[in-house]
Amino acid sequence: MKKHNINCMICGEELIYSTENRELECIYCGDIYKSNTSCKSGHYVCDICHSKDGINTIYDYCLKTNKGNPVEMAMELMKSNNINMHGPEHHFLVPAVLLTSYYNVSGQKDIKAKKLRIARERAKKIPGGMCGNYGSCGAGIGAGLFISIISEATPLTRESWGSANKMTGRALTKIGEIGGPRCCKRTTFIAIREASKFVDENFGIKLYEYDKYKIICEFKKFNKQCIGVECPFYKPSV
Repeated sequence: MKKHNINCMICGEELIYSTENRELECIYCGDIYKSNTSCKSGHYVCDICHSKDGINTIYDYCLKTNKGNPVEMAMELMKSNNINMHGPEHHFLVPAVLLTSYYNVSGQKDIKAKKLRIARERAKKIPGGMCGNYGSCGAGIGAGLFISIISEATPLTRESWGSANKMTGRALTKIGEIGGPRCCKRTTFIAIREASKFVDENFGIKLYEYDKYKIICEFKKFNKQCIGVECPFYKPSV
């Protein structure tokens, strides 16, 4: 079965989002889920099957790379055939590249694998469609997840608990200021940039030159809902 990286993974048709859930069978695993998303032909792929290949690709890449710039890492990963144009794999991609950058830059590579595994397990619990269905983009939550891990926050900590929530709020505010429709590439770039600023301001570690580095999206031709010049990463000639 050919896998499509844009729209429906089965047939490539546009996805339809309704305001109510209904029971749908995943084409790949056959399990029944309640969801508000399917394509025009009724195909449905669950979050686990949708993001499985992408999550494995992200984990393996981040484990091996010595790169420091999280935006460059994200861009390289997004070009992989295993990373769809949109999808819940981006909820792991954000904290994964940020953690990789943080531990590579700070010289703590020995604990990177452990932290990536924690991020992977937590990110799997962030469902697809969070941005519209819950008003909390998974990329923004991923930035807070990253801060939670490096600061070792728990529901009972004080400063680290506050920092993680501040980070999520900051990322979601910036994401919300631009508005929809959803674009997993745009929100990923925003979350990474805001998290990098936050780490510099609060932890004294500069992950990359965010004040100089120009992020230019290379994926507009794959996104029918691209908002064009309203996106801060849009460049017509790319």
